[in-house]
Amino acid sequence: MLSPPGRRMLAPSLLSADFSDLASAVRAAERGGADAFHLDVMDGHFVPNISFGPALVKAVRRRTTLPLDIHLMISEPGRYLAEFAKAGGTTLVMHIESQGDHKALVKVARDLKVRPGIALSPDTPLESVVPLLSELDELTVMGVYPGFSGQQYIPSTTGKLRQARRLIQDSGRSVDLSIDGGITVETAREATMAGANFFVCGSSVFGGPGSPEDNLRALRGSIADGPR
Repeated sequence: MLSPPGRRMLAPSLLSADFSDLASAVRAAERGGADAFHLDVMDGHFVPNISFGPALVKAVRRRTTLPLDIHLMISEPGRYLAEFAKAGGTTLVMHIESQGDHKALVKVARDLKVRPGIALSPDTPLESVVPLLSELDELTVMGVYPGFSGQQYIPSTTGKLRQARRLIQDSGRSVDLSIDGGITVETAREATMAGANFFVCGSSVFGGPGSPEDNLRALRGSIADGPR
């Protein structure tokens, strides 16, 4: 399971890795100090892209014991929660904009012995997740529009993270605040100061200026300081 909220965690997104040699990408990220792995599941309907399904999650699970953060960018997450839990997911993150009774889906996830999470796209107000906050283990704020890796961080995300952290604190619930999209050394530092403690990093790890190991170490340095 993931460590208690408060610890700052780096979760490389395997969508940005070389799919022809994912095992090597996983090993390199582990050497660089990754705390978890993030897997983006896209159905070509909720977002205009298609990625992968439970079979790939299962394959990654065979290669690592680290937590797997499964981001379900799909229209009907309720149809697949059991499959992704069985494949080895640690956290199942559903979009608040997707179909279904999200309170009921969060309960399904918990009954499956996985951590429930909710993600919000950039244009979705935080108020939409307030009724669910006491039931969550993770709240993901998107720093880009979901669907494609390599996008630039939307500046207004920082204020949304600050607001999200205040909501979490007011709820009295321990919830990981995740930032997903556009994370670089600079934006990771900014997100840290805004209260994020879980950082999804894709292109900056697998397409950055150095090796995945060096890129992760640089990111680790950028999130070392900030409010606790």
